[in-house]
Amino acid sequence: MQSLWMIVASFLFACMGVCVKLASATHSAVEITFWRSFLSLLLMFGLVRLRGVSLKTPHWRWQITRGVVGFTALFSYFYAITLLPLATAVTLNYTSAIFLALYLALAGLRLRTGMLGALAVGLVGVGLLLKPTLNAEQLPAGLIGLASGVVAGMAYYSVRQLGARGESETRTVFYFSLVSSICAAVWLAFSERHPIDPHSGLLLLGVASFATAAQLAMTRAYSRGKTLFSAVLAYSTVIFSSLFGMLLWGEVMDLAAWLAIGLIVLSGIAATHFSRASPVEQD
Repeated sequence: MQSLWMIVASFLFACMGVCVKLASATHSAVEITFWRSFLSLLLMFGLVRLRGVSLKTPHWRWQITRGVVGFTALFSYFYAITLLPLATAVTLNYTSAIFLALYLALAGLRLRTGMLGALAVGLVGVGLLLKPTLNAEQLPAGLIGLASGVVAGMAYYSVRQLGARGESETRTVFYFSLVSSICAAVWLAFSERHPIDPHSGLLLLGVASFATAAQLAMTRAYSRGKTLFSAVLAYSTVIFSSLFGMLLWGEVMDLAAWLAIGLIVLSGIAATHFSRASPVEQD
């Protein structure tokens, strides 16, 4: 089944998270964001040339907005990974499905009873994950991780709008990498930069390579498989991340944390289902 490509994508995204966490020992979150974006930009430029995709776009305002919002979400996510257990940071980022549903509602999508229930469950899960699970020192990082989900949902909404306007997915990913690289470069111009040695260089290359490969696998799953089934399988990233966290850093979460993660995952799956089942989404 083509949807099973999402399991491959989830594993690769978890590997990306491992590289981010390891690279954070020598590099800041914005440095990691820059190299992830810049190396992906080089890969996407090669893909654009290979496929003969034109970079001219009549929707440059949307492309810039998507790039800036995407950069903000990516930096927030990487920052949360450096400070939180890997599975916790991943779960908070995956609240994007919940917030995407809210943005669709603001854009005119009617929220049915099932969607309201999904959002309520998700909010309960977020509350449980932030309050009882994280100590006072981790709470700010937890809120930033949640913010990455909020902003990522906004980025996905922008991608949907660009797709509805006929923009090529390859062109959209290229401009995201370009704008994100510029934003990170400007930030780095006014902040401390650390030298890259062979070890950290491999980790930074791993971040970009795993992310790009995961994006390709995810695109294959969504384009050729069943959309909802692919969306459900996407949450296997949380499982892979928790396993990596236990094996590499001894991150063992208690029952309350797993309950909170379960609620967020169920909420995200339900939100995806009800938003895609809407007549608005079927047009």
